[in-house]
Amino acid sequence: MDALQTAQLAGNAAATTAHEITILGLFWQADAVVKIVMLMLVVASIWCWAIIIEKLMRIRRLNAQADAFEEAFWSGGSLDALYDRIGQTPADPMAATFSAGMREWRHAADRGIGGTMKSSLQQRVERVMAVTIGREMARAERYMTFLASVGSTAPFIGLFGTVWGIMNSFTSIAGSGNTSLAVVAPGIAEALFATAMGLLAAIPAVLSYNKFSTDLGRYADRLDTFSGEFSAILSRHLEERGAA
Repeated sequence: MDALQTAQLAGNAAATTAHEITILGLFWQADAVVKIVMLMLVVASIWCWAIIIEKLMRIRRLNAQADAFEEAFWSGGSLDALYDRIGQTPADPMAATFSAGMREWRHAADRGIGGTMKSSLQQRVERVMAVTIGREMARAERYMTFLASVGSTAPFIGLFGTVWGIMNSFTSIAGSGNTSLAVVAPGIAEALFATAMGLLAAIPAVLSYNKFSTDLGRYADRLDTFSGEFSAILSRHLEERGAA
């Protein structure tokens, strides 16, 4: 009996040595399907972090540019001079919204604002600004769908790798006839590592998606507020022209 126990202990030690319980060891010793799942999750995680960094920098830049533009807009200077300074290539969405509204206003002013045009000019200005806001927000929200997709699917992709790895481990155990923990543990660890990688990709994606959705929603409200204020200014100019 002692000789048999000694042989089993030696076999368990050899099995444990053959399976390195390290991150790289778990990857290289995993099944081909589990490796593919792990690689997919690693690529998704790297891409998510690239999007997160880009979005953090972009939202900070958009808010700073909006602050600078609003300061220039409400400084009391001429709107025509501000439009000439911005030109046809505005640097940020708020400036683009202003530029679109002023362009439509100038186009109507050049043709002469008659009684019939006054009723439709206000609607056209509001429409072009709304279209510009929609287009600019679509650019700002690019890749948000990818963050949402990774956040919702990565845990299940990792779980698929885990289930596949555990099935292979049980098959190997049945073939070897050895149910010792030292033999079972490495295969189970490889399988569970896939779930851990899925969570590692999903958690930052979900948290960042929620944060960026809130930040971009506030920025969209800021653009809508500015559009309404600018539309009110133009409406006041129309009434002044009508009175004159």
